[in-house]
Amino acid sequence: MSSRFSLDGRVAVITGGGTGIGRGAALVLAEHGADVVLAGRRPDPLESTAKEVLALGRRALAAPTDVTSMQACQQLIDTTLDEFGRVDILVNNAGGAQTKPIKRWSEDEFGDVLALNLGSVWHLSRAASVPMLAQGKGAIVNISSGASLLAMPMAAPYGAAKAAVNNLTGSMAAAWSRKGVRVNAIACGAVRAATLMDEAEKLGLDESTLAMSNGVGRLGEPDEIGHGVLFFASDASSFCSGQTLYMHGAPGPAGV
Repeated sequence: MSSRFSLDGRVAVITGGGTGIGRGAALVLAEHGADVVLAGRRPDPLESTAKEVLALGRRALAAPTDVTSMQACQQLIDTTLDEFGRVDILVNNAGGAQTKPIKRWSEDEFGDVLALNLGSVWHLSRAASVPMLAQGKGAIVNISSGASLLAMPMAAPYGAAKAAVNNLTGSMAAAWSRKGVRVNAIACGAVRAATLMDEAEKLGLDESTLAMSNGVGRLGEPDEIGHGVLFFASDASSFCSGQTLYMHGAPGPAGV
């Protein structure tokens, strides 16, 4: 059974790969045999995570990338093919948003949130699908959010973008699954990550308050989501495509 989770010989591209869920997923996939390309805005966290992957005996490449740019997304896939010769797994993890009332969002801010959380998934999935379809096999894992299931008056553009990611996951799966490329999503609850903790601090929220949104009464850990990514990236989920898995420790008081 363990061989179903083996990623030996496979190459994974992970956006937002330097910290949080991206880092957790990178280490879990590397532990199971994958070589990893880490993309994101800041070079230092990418290099740090790359060193951790190398210490596990796998190859790693830090590739600073603006995932909101179609051209940069294509360059990321081209670089991966140049360096490793293939793309087997894409983890669309980059995302985030501010919190503010609906009327206070500027048009530019609205567009930025959609570009980061939805546009990046669109551009990278289309670029990565080309080599995946050519080899007849691939797995795309989109990191969504429990916010996609809720009314989010303080993060409306983010919730809407993540809901669109869930829908896009199904559409891409319908287009590509018969050709060997599976597409799935994970809608996460509150997970311990720097972006969440920083935003909570701005709002005066402590960890225990954040944890209340998860039924288990604690924050999720990045590697826990990483094991969900492993399931969708590996042959263990060979009969699973177009699905959104809700990983949030059971519904909490807020329904997340």
